[in-house]
Amino acid sequence: MAPRAPLLAPSAPSSPRPNPGLARVTLIIGGGIAAYKALDLIRRLKERQFQVRCVLTKAAQHFVTPLSASALSHERCYTDLFDPESEFDAGHIRLAREADLIVVAPATADLIAKMAHGTADDLASAILLASHVPILLAPAMNPLMWNNAATRRNVATLQRDGLIMIGPHAGEMAEAGEAGVGRMAEPLEIAAAAERLLRPPQPKPLKGRRVLITAGPTHEPIDPVRYIANRSSGKQGFAIAAAAQAAGADVTLISGPVELENPSDVAVIPVESARDMLARVEAALPADIAIFAAAVADWRVAHEGEQKLKKTSAGMPPLQLVENPDILATIAHRLDRRPLLVIGFAAETEHLIENAKTKLARKGCDWIVANDVSPGTGVMGGDRNTVHLLTRHGKDIDVDSWPVMTKEEVASALIARIASAMNTEAPS
Repeated sequence: MAPRAPLLAPSAPSSPRPNPGLARVTLIIGGGIAAYKALDLIRRLKERQFQVRCVLTKAAQHFVTPLSASALSHERCYTDLFDPESEFDAGHIRLAREADLIVVAPATADLIAKMAHGTADDLASAILLASHVPILLAPAMNPLMWNNAATRRNVATLQRDGLIMIGPHAGEMAEAGEAGVGRMAEPLEIAAAAERLLRPPQPKPLKGRRVLITAGPTHEPIDPVRYIANRSSGKQGFAIAAAAQAAGADVTLISGPVELENPSDVAVIPVESARDMLARVEAALPADIAIFAAAVADWRVAHEGEQKLKKTSAGMPPLQLVENPDILATIAHRLDRRPLLVIGFAAETEHLIENAKTKLARKGCDWIVANDVSPGTGVMGGDRNTVHLLTRHGKDIDVDSWPVMTKEEVASALIARIASAMNTEAPS
C-alpha cells in the first residue's frame, strides 16, 4: 500500500540535524517482549546509514533501557511527553516533523489501538498522531491478541489510512507452549523494508549489460615467500563493481589479493599474478564494458626461486626482471570480442595529464581515469580520490577534472557517465 500523503505541508525542522545527509528514522519501541529485538534493529538501521532517534513507551522501559537505545543510536532517547527539556518547544511535534520515516517495533496491541482511535496520551502516540511521514509497523503480540476482533478492526483501519505493516510471522511465543501468528518480523526484514521506503528502487541504466572489472594489486612471486606488488587496496575497483551492479549490470570482478568484502551480487574471481589476471579476463569475455582499475605489476622475475633465496657472502642474488603482459592494451587492441567501451586507469606521481594522454593513445582504450598517487595524496589505500576523466573523440582528447570525492562517489559518477555513453551513442 502506498504511503499516506501528508495532510499539511511539513514545516522546517526547528533544530539542526546531526548529519543533514542521512535519512532520519524515528524508532518507537513498544512494550512487548520483542522489544529486545529493537536494539538489534537500531544497529541494522545504522548499518544502512540512517540517522536513528528512539522513543520508548513506559511499558517498553520494562524490557529495554533508554541508555541502551541511546548508546546504540548515538542519539538522545526520548520517553516522556511532559519532559521539560524537550517540550518547551512542543517537542513531540518537533520529533514528528524531524523524521523521514517512523518505525514502530514492536507495535503492540495497545499502540495499534491508540493509533487507530487517534489517542495521544503519551509521547509515542502523540508523535504518531502528529506525523506526516510514512509509518512502518512491525506488530508483535500473543496470537490470541492478534486474532481478537478488536485488533483486526484496528489493523484494518490503519491499513486503510495508508500505514505499512511488516509481519507478524508465525512461530513460538515467549509464553511456554504458545505458538501461532504474532512474532515480530526480524530486524533485518524491518530494516530492509525501511530502506525500500526511504530509498525507492532506482533506474537500472545498465540493465542487460555485461561489465568486466579488474581491481587490486597483483603479486608476482620471487620465491615461495616473497613477491613484487603495488600498493593498491582494491577499494576503487570494488566500489566501481558495486556501483555497476546497482545500475543493473551483470558484473564480473577479477581481483588481485585484497582484504575487502565482496560486493553483493557480483561474481568475484580471485587471482594472484598478472598472467593469471589476463587469462581470467580473456575467459570472461565477451563483455559490453571493461574497466581496468587493477594496479598490475609491470614486471616479474624471469626465474621464480623454488626455495627461499638466501643471502650469501657475495650478497643478494641478482634478480632478472621481464615485462608482464599488458592487460589493458591486450584487450583494447583485440580484433574479436573487444568490449564496446574499454576504460583504463592511470596512476601517476608526476605530469599526470600528460602521462595519461600518452597512455590513452598507446594502450588503445577509449577512456582513461587518471589520478595522482603520490605519497602525500593518501589515495593508495585511502578512502578518497581525485580523478580526471580523459575521453577520446577521434583525434581529440577531452579532460574532465572531478573534485575530491570518496571512492564510492567516484564510482557512482563514473558509472553514470558510462550509462549515459552506452545509452546514447557508441563510444568513439
